[in-house]
Amino acid sequence: MKKVLIALDYNPTAKKVAEVGFSLAKAMKAEVILLHVVSNPVYYSSTDYSPIMGFTGYVGLDPAKLDIAEELKKKSKQFLDKSKHHLGDESIQTLVTDGDFAESILKTAKDLHAEIIVMGSHSRKWLENIIMGSVTEEVLRHTSIPLFIIPTKQNK
Repeated sequence: MKKVLIALDYNPTAKKVAEVGFSLAKAMKAEVILLHVVSNPVYYSSTDYSPIMGFTGYVGLDPAKLDIAEELKKKSKQFLDKSKHHLGDESIQTLVTDGDFAESILKTAKDLHAEIIVMGSHSRKWLENIIMGSVTEEVLRHTSIPLFIIPTKQNK
């Protein structure tokens, strides 16, 4: 495999997903692309996930600016660039897209000819899964590209 797409969300466990996905790609001597999909600015205003994606001190989002899609994309791009630096490989590509999470991940993987998608799977309560669905499950259902799923359940 020559190209690995690592999809990162706003959850603090994204750091683990980035690190494990990067290790997998390096073991295969594959190119790495970090992807973040901007879908709903409300996700980024939660105090549970501040700052975004689990890298404390990397990006400070001003909730007053969250209604500005370009500002959110810019901050997401800054985060991915900081993630690239954290992983220690400046050859990593970064990409911010917008739209539905699963559809955007699938389209990006296809457009970039990724040979594997790396994602985390969050543990949610059964009712939340019924109501909201699971991005990872949606990607799994519709992909023809291998999917490497990293469990990110937080033990309590």
